[in-house]
Amino acid sequence: MANNDKVIIMSFDSESKSYQAFSEIKGLHQARTIKGEQMAVLEHRSNHNLEPKDFIDFTGADKNFKGSMIGMFVGILGGPLGVLLGWFTGSIIGSSKDVKEVKNAMSIFEKALAIIPEGDTGLILICEEENTGHIDDVVVNQLNGTIERLDKEEVEAELEEAQKTQEEAEASAKKRWFKK
Repeated sequence: MANNDKVIIMSFDSESKSYQAFSEIKGLHQARTIKGEQMAVLEHRSNHNLEPKDFIDFTGADKNFKGSMIGMFVGILGGPLGVLLGWFTGSIIGSSKDVKEVKNAMSIFEKALAIIPEGDTGLILICEEENTGHIDDVVVNQLNGTIERLDKEEVEAELEEAQKTQEEAEASAKKRWFKK
């Protein structure tokens, strides 16, 4: 059986199209065409900062944005690890090995940022998708958007790795700071 659990990142040429897609995809979930888990409208602001504009937890677990997988994803991008991404020197993180680990951990996150260009608004959807055609019809055919599908298990593994890397980098930075 194929794994149909996806993290789908979408971008559009206008904010209104992002909200229209948000609404249409909610309809796909209600019609049971897809099985949504979570979805958020995000604005890509400067310095890798993704700001949530709207959020829904389809599972009924009533999770808030911060506690959601999307919230963790956005938190990593806007947190210390996201900041490290923009730094060309590895001085705060230590050796080049650490820098390489940070860069590796950021691959999926960089992909996400590249899909929703700075200044634009897009969507992140976590869902089980049996047939890609339904979302493609809305995003690509109706709204001229762009789609990137990532395997949910891979994203979860990257999130876990990024959180560990972030904690290690923070601990390392604190040790160096207090040695001064």
